Amino acid sequence: MRFTRVLSTALLAVGLAAGPAAADSSPSPSPSGGSDAPTQAGTSFRTATEIEQGQQATASGSTGDYMYWSFPADADERPTVKATVKLSDKHTEQTWQLDVYDGLRRRQSCQYGAQTRTAAQGAASVELTCVLRTVRAWSEPWANDPLPGTYYVRLTVVGLQASDLGQPVSAEVRADAKHVGGPAAVDGSLSQPLVPGIAVKAAQNEDDSADGDGSKKHAVLSSIEPDGGWSSNWWSDRWVWSGIGAVLAALAGIGGYALTRGSGRPSRVPPGV
Repeated sequence: MRFTRVLSTALLAVGLAAGPAAADSSPSPSPSGGSDAPTQAGTSFRTATEIEQGQQATASGSTGDYMYWSFPADADERPTVKATVKLSDKHTEQTWQLDVYDGLRRRQSCQYGAQTRTAAQGAASVELTCVLRTVRAWSEPWANDPLPGTYYVRLTVVGLQASDLGQPVSAEVRADAKHVGGPAAVDGSLSQPLVPGIAVKAAQNEDDSADGDGSKKHAVLSSIEPDGGWSSNWWSDRWVWSGIGAVLAALAGIGGYALTRGSGRPSRVPPGV
């Protein structure tokens, strides 16, 4: 009976500890497209239109144009980018492609999703999706793993007839991210996220704090960041699950000892009897 009470108390504590971790792993509500959502796209990496996660951006252009957007993605997140291209009434067969690049402008492969699709002649629209790999807090220099920072979205047509060049099109783009948590955690982190200009800004802040002169200004090419800022990656819910494993191992040891020990003390027979 005593062992049962101890086990129930321990399991209750484990459940209370795991509750916040399970809540953190669920995606948080994100802003949707509204009146303040961007209505135009950039034409290059440097002029990419900044959008927040969960915000639906729109843009108008012509077939043959390159459309660029950028959004932030933090460690332990799995970004998903969706795009819908509304085509003109009269067009031939067209192939559209959605590419995603990280802060170092390295093209990131899609884990799954229709990154390239062909719109049949006369189709009203075409939808594209790219689900990236989980963003890692740290990686080897030679690896091409997605890292925290700014991500660029490029939307363009790759198969086009000459008669369709310059026809009006409109696009809708949305970037979301699911927090994966502990399974993707690594022992390490970047000193700064891969955001264009953030290293220059950090160095300038150190100089200003040293000499007290804040007159110099350096442009930061990207000002977007996740809600709550960039994570330091020192905390992960795998700490909670490691604690749960330790508690369960201790309970298993106590239970095994209680079962093998027996209900009473062993009787001793005096020698020579």
